[in-house]
Amino acid sequence: MRSTSRFSSLRAFATLALLGAAATLPQAARGALYTDPATLPANKAYDYIIVGASPGGSVLAKRLTEVAGTNVLLIEAGPNDAGVLPIEVPLLSSQLQPNQLWDWNYTTVPQSSLDQRVIQYPRGRVLGGSSSISEADGMPYFVDFMIYTRGSEDDFNQYAEVTGDSGYSWSSIEPYFKKLERLVPPVDGHNTQGEVDPSVHGTSGPLNISVPGASLPPDPHVIQVTQELPNEFPFNVDMNNGKPIGVGWLQGTLGGGARVSSSVAYVQPVIDGDNLDVLVDTTVTKLIKTGTQNGQPVFRGVQFAQSSTAPLFALNATKEVILAAGAVNTPQLLMLSGLGPASALSAQGITPILDIPAVGQNLVDHPMLTNQFGVATADDDLIENLSRNATFAGDLVGEWIAERMGVMVTPGQNHVTWLRMPANDSIFNTVQDPSAGPLSPHFEFLVVPGFLSYTQAAPDTGFFMTILTIIVTPTSRGSVTLSSSDPFAPPTIDPNFLSTAFDLAAMRAAVRSAVRFASAPTWTGFLTGPAAPFAGVDVTDDDALDAWARAQTSTIWHPTGTARMGKCGDSSANSVVNPDMTVRGVVGLRVMDASVLPFIPAAHPQAAIYAFAERLADLIKSGKSSC
Repeated sequence: MRSTSRFSSLRAFATLALLGAAATLPQAARGALYTDPATLPANKAYDYIIVGASPGGSVLAKRLTEVAGTNVLLIEAGPNDAGVLPIEVPLLSSQLQPNQLWDWNYTTVPQSSLDQRVIQYPRGRVLGGSSSISEADGMPYFVDFMIYTRGSEDDFNQYAEVTGDSGYSWSSIEPYFKKLERLVPPVDGHNTQGEVDPSVHGTSGPLNISVPGASLPPDPHVIQVTQELPNEFPFNVDMNNGKPIGVGWLQGTLGGGARVSSSVAYVQPVIDGDNLDVLVDTTVTKLIKTGTQNGQPVFRGVQFAQSSTAPLFALNATKEVILAAGAVNTPQLLMLSGLGPASALSAQGITPILDIPAVGQNLVDHPMLTNQFGVATADDDLIENLSRNATFAGDLVGEWIAERMGVMVTPGQNHVTWLRMPANDSIFNTVQDPSAGPLSPHFEFLVVPGFLSYTQAAPDTGFFMTILTIIVTPTSRGSVTLSSSDPFAPPTIDPNFLSTAFDLAAMRAAVRSAVRFASAPTWTGFLTGPAAPFAGVDVTDDDALDAWARAQTSTIWHPTGTARMGKCGDSSANSVVNPDMTVRGVVGLRVMDASVLPFIPAAHPQAAIYAFAERLADLIKSGKSSC
């Protein structure tokens, strides 16, 4: 088992400028990487043009080029991720956004159920997409989740039911998880017995999966809670076995002490190949209709530019264009191209080519709330110690650069907790349980050794631990709509957080459960109780908890659903793509990113996207269709 000895943790560079220790690491020459559209090979025909180097796009770029003679062009709006220090070091993620070239720097509209607050909404604008900047919010602390959770058997069986495609069932999709995974030892080499079940995982796939390679002060107490309060907080040795309920050691996209993004796993290893060209720093501005087939529009063309004032370029794919631009940019690009709600497009001066009302609708995200507790001993608050000691923080980064060891190899928390609300919760008297089934959680905990808040700066004094509570089966629905016909203008993003009675009830249940978690006997002498802004919250009072949630909730950055899948032949207005990801009523166009999910998984979605993309690659290569 992991040693419980103390060690050093992270944060500090909110005011530190990467130590002058090199913001960019040395990198090898790349043969098929282009930074200027004008330098693409002349007269080269591409079978597939993939828009966006997200997990979905990266998987397809690698897998489709495994077919000899198949040429693929991958277009990414942001830069290359190779050698960028804040991307490679897990705990430097807050250097990646906001207002950085690796981030789209989006914000939401004022959230009516969050006291009219505007929420930062970072999305990755770099090779690897949001898997390269992970789920950090750019607040002045270093928390970079990189959490890899498949979800429950129930989630995938519901995907199969909703889409009418048994290929999305747990039994069908589990082999794809094993195909993509490479379970690797943690960088510190500690014994992982009791922390992960190797039989659950693949060992030869492209994507490194590991448990964290350094300890955090709360670790022994988190595990001890499962012994003291096992009925509410059971221990789960491997949450990726399809039955995630309980408390377990975090598994992340980590390997060799570094972040493993979809670019690192899938693109960089094949970027020198003859049949993959990667164009970075280039925004696709429109999909081009290239003809009509059996009365349906054919979209095999893309238009792109490097800025709003730069020259426009255009290319056609001989087989397909595949959108993998994410749940914000994919619907934006569809609408800019005349594919979306006809009335909304007309209002922006865009001629509708196909009326698809569901484009940009059904936006679902996981709301997250920070709840602070005091710690009795200064050494147990690693975030505050590091943020107040730039020299110490610099030494830790230096240790990572020299040895790829130490606290900088961790994602900022070492455990994940998945729990369900009690079946007799009063909310279920009026609201149907929105979870996919009894194996799916309603909410999640993450324990971080320090002060986190979305609305307040860290106090100058005091020491803290924060429990993040996340609703993973939200019923609130929002939208992504066009703010302009200008492709370089940000879309209008409205997640509509906490707008339903269930979401508020679930957050109340989660916070109360977190307080019970932090009240277990093991925390005596470690925690001093609720602290900082959370100290004044009466957790026994529904109205007080609702006010706390509205004032403090933000997001864990999991937007999904804006181009959702439906059944083959679905004549309703509720879906955008078929189960094989082809856009309904269109020839030559697919989507493969989180926008296609018909409901949000009760998990961090990246694992599902990797697996769905692996399956789609097999479908495309085999020439099979789900419809």
